[in-house]
Amino acid sequence: MTSEVFRGHDQEQQQTRLRAMEDNIDITSHTEGVNGLSHERKPVEEITNGHSTFKPVINGVAIGHNGKDYTNGSAPFGSLPISALKQNGLLQTLAAGGDEPNSTEEREDAELEKARQEWDALDNIQPALTEDSNPTPLISFNEALQYFQTTDLGDLLKNIQPTIRRTGLAAIAHFLFGPPRLHRELLEERDLVFAIAQCPVDNIQTVHMRVLQTIYKRLIGTRLDCPRYGSHWENVGFQGTDPATDLRGTGFLGLMHTLYFVMDPETLPLARDIYKLSQHPTQNFPFCVMSINMTRIALQVLREEALSKECNRRQQVVGVLNEFYVATFLHVYQLWKNQEKTIADSGFVLKEVELFAKKNPKQMLRRLEVFLKERQAGGVPRGTSPDPQAPQPSPSLGERGAKAGTGQGSRGKEMHFTGVCDLPPDMEGEARLI
Repeated sequence: MTSEVFRGHDQEQQQTRLRAMEDNIDITSHTEGVNGLSHERKPVEEITNGHSTFKPVINGVAIGHNGKDYTNGSAPFGSLPISALKQNGLLQTLAAGGDEPNSTEEREDAELEKARQEWDALDNIQPALTEDSNPTPLISFNEALQYFQTTDLGDLLKNIQPTIRRTGLAAIAHFLFGPPRLHRELLEERDLVFAIAQCPVDNIQTVHMRVLQTIYKRLIGTRLDCPRYGSHWENVGFQGTDPATDLRGTGFLGLMHTLYFVMDPETLPLARDIYKLSQHPTQNFPFCVMSINMTRIALQVLREEALSKECNRRQQVVGVLNEFYVATFLHVYQLWKNQEKTIADSGFVLKEVELFAKKNPKQMLRRLEVFLKERQAGGVPRGTSPDPQAPQPSPSLGERGAKAGTGQGSRGKEMHFTGVCDLPPDMEGEARLI
């Protein structure tokens, strides 16, 4: 009875399948494949030895016997149509190197390797040279002077005024009672000095720029270059961002004298002492502008031939003028420090120093000589003591300056150095606030 039931059931299933095939009805089943690919299973009847078997079909491709599904990697994907792979993102996955986790790891490894190579390459990178890493070499006074001696200054020589033009009784008195005239063989050297005093700063000339850089480095105490323009020039006593604007009346000679001051081993300590005083909280003054004023005074004394006797004796002009410039600066320094002068006294100080320098050039030079010798010997040079009772080079100067300073009072804070202006011949004996 039981066997008959099974046979009947089997016959019923076979008849159902035959009817489905006759009616061309697909019996399909859907399963979810890898990577979201839908597996469409169609039963395909295969008759072997009188028995029918069924093979599921995935996207039109029949899979193997025993109903095994090789879509999980046990069989190559070559059996799938390319269109199906594209639609389901399988090509992209394969191109990326397999499944997503392995692809991400490989990308991270590639990025790490790239970063390691870039880090290793840093050892081979050479830093670019900057202005500071290759500083301009210092220039000596003699080297700068040689530049001007070998440069054509013909146009500048046409405009110089090496002596004071006197007429009438003034000319006769000067001829009879004035200082001796400069020797003929020294006239060319004297004219060179006045030609340099007519020369402006030229940014194209390497020597000009080296002079500026040397002055800045020696005063500040650095070996690095500084920009051509900027507020840093005020730190060494110029009035603004461009030192060239302070050279009216002295031209490049104003820088040449400052260069001599800071490059000569004997005068450099004095230059630094004066620079230190220029930074004083109450006695401060613009160092480089004051230096230019000393050049202006020295030029005026040379023009009035007050230095001719000393130049003739030593058979040189430039050397005598350099020392006289330093002597004048020393005179101002001692007076400014010992009598506690301030910027409010600058106009009166410059006027009195100029008058004293014109009348006593030999005495000025002698005081400088003694000062430098005493300093080299390790002693305290005379005139540097802060004691108000110490001997002063020009006592009348202190008295007049003190009285004038008290009279200026509230005006003192408004006074400042406004530039260098050469004194015309008809203003002899007067001084200008620089």
